[in-house]
Amino acid sequence: MPVPGRPPAPPRRPAGRLRTALVLPLALLLALAWLPGRAAAADPAVSGGRLDWGIKQSFLSYVTGPVAGGKWALTGGAATVGGSVFRFHSATGSYDPSTGALSAAFQGGVRFTGHPENGGNALDLAVSRLTVRTTANGGAALYADVSSKSRQTGKTSSTSQARLADLSLAGVQLKNATGTITLSNVPATLTGAGADAFGGFYTAGTALDPLTFSVTLKTPATTPAPTPTPSAPPSETAAAPAPTASPTASPTAAPTTALDRGALDWGVRRTFRDYVTGSVARGGWQLGDGAADGGAFFRWTPARGNWDPNTRTLDAAFAGTVRFTGLREGDTPGLDLTLANPRLTTAGAEGRLTVDVSGRTPDGATRTPAPVELATFDANALKTEDGLLTAADLPLALTPAGANAFGNLYPAGTEMDPLTISLPLTPTATIPPLPDLGATPVTTTPTSTDAPSSPSTALITTLALALAATAAAATAFLVRRRKRS
Repeated sequence: MPVPGRPPAPPRRPAGRLRTALVLPLALLLALAWLPGRAAAADPAVSGGRLDWGIKQSFLSYVTGPVAGGKWALTGGAATVGGSVFRFHSATGSYDPSTGALSAAFQGGVRFTGHPENGGNALDLAVSRLTVRTTANGGAALYADVSSKSRQTGKTSSTSQARLADLSLAGVQLKNATGTITLSNVPATLTGAGADAFGGFYTAGTALDPLTFSVTLKTPATTPAPTPTPSAPPSETAAAPAPTASPTASPTAAPTTALDRGALDWGVRRTFRDYVTGSVARGGWQLGDGAADGGAFFRWTPARGNWDPNTRTLDAAFAGTVRFTGLREGDTPGLDLTLANPRLTTAGAEGRLTVDVSGRTPDGATRTPAPVELATFDANALKTEDGLLTAADLPLALTPAGANAFGNLYPAGTEMDPLTISLPLTPTATIPPLPDLGATPVTTTPTSTDAPSSPSTALITTLALALAATAAAATAFLVRRRKRS
C-alpha cells in the first residue's frame, strides 16, 4: 500500500527498452561492417603495368652522335616506343588507397655506352628496375638500379634504387583508386643522386623527359578454407590394388613427338617497329588471330607439328597475325604489311623461318598472301630442357626473299630480332608467361585523378550516421519520458 505523505511510485518500465534502443543500432553497424562489399576495400597490390620514358632526348642524341660515337642496348625485355622512348614492363608493388601511397617497380633496363677508348668505353651507364614511389603527402620520385662510370676517375659504381628524379604530381589525387592508374607526361627533375648516376654529365635540377606510366591494381582474392572430406569407415575403405609388374621395355630410339602447344616470341626487328611508329611512317600495328603483345616482341601460339629427336628435325606451325600500317595518305596507308602464321622447320644444322606475307610494302609493291622464307637460323641451338624444346634469343639472318618482303628496307643478311621458342614435349611442361604490361591505358589518359570513394564505403558511412542519429534520438526520448514521470 502507498506510504502516507509520499507520492505513488510511477509504473516501472522495463530497462530492456533502453538497452534495445541502443543495442539494435550497434548491431546493425557491426553487421554493415562485415558486408561482403567491405572485402573490396582491402589494400590492392600492383599487378602489371608499363612505364614509358625517354630519359633525356639530348642525352640519347649525344650518345649516338659523332662525339660519343656510342649506342644503347635494351636488357630484361625492355622495348622502345616510336624509336626514342623506352618501355619498361611487368610492374609489381604496393598501394594504399587510404593515403594514395604507391610503389610500382618495372622490369627491364637500358645500357648506354660511348667514347670508346683503350678497348673500353669512357661512357658506360646502365639503368634498370625503375620504381615510381608516391607518398601520402603528395611527394613522388623515380628510383632505379644504376651502374655508371665516372668521367673523372673512370671507376664504375653501382647503386641499388638510387633516387634518380623528383616527380611533380601537383593536383593529382591517388586516393581510393581502383582498376588502372594512368598518369601522362609527369614532369621529372634530376636529383643530386641522379647527377652522380649520370657521371656528372648533368647537374642536379636539370629537367629530364616527362614520363608516362600505367599500373593495374588488383585486390588479392581470399582463399576459402577447404571443406574437410569425411573419412570412410574402416569397413568401407577399399584396399589399394597391388601394383602390377610391367615388362621391361627394350631400349629403342626416342619416338617422334607430336606438338600441340608452344609459343614463338619474335619482335620482327626493333628498328622496323620504331620506323612504323616513328615520325616518318606515323603508324602502328594490330594483332589478330591469337597473336599477343609481349612489349619487346610478339607471341604466336599454339604450335602444331612434330619433333624428331633422332634426326633433330622440327616442323612447327604457329597461328596469329601482326599487321603493320603507316605512311598514310588520306585514308590509304602507304605501308600495310601483314605477317601471319609463322612456321619453323629444320633440316640438319639449318633452320628456316617461313611466314605468310601480304599487303603493301614501303616501296609501294603489293603482295598477295603467300609463304615467304624470311630468315634462317642455326638449328644446332635447339635444346631440350625441363620437358621443353627451347631456343632463347636465337639469331636470325634475313634472306633475299625476306628483304624483298620488307620492300628492300634491309639487305639480305641483315640481322633481325632474335626469336625464342618454347615447345612442350611432356604434358607437365609449361610455357613461360608473357611480360605483364597490365591493362591497356585508356585513350584519354588523365594527367590527374580525382577518384571518388567506393560505393560500399560511402553507403556504409551514410547508414552509420543515420543509425547513430537514430540511437541518439531514442536515448534522448527515453530520458525525457523518465524525467516527466
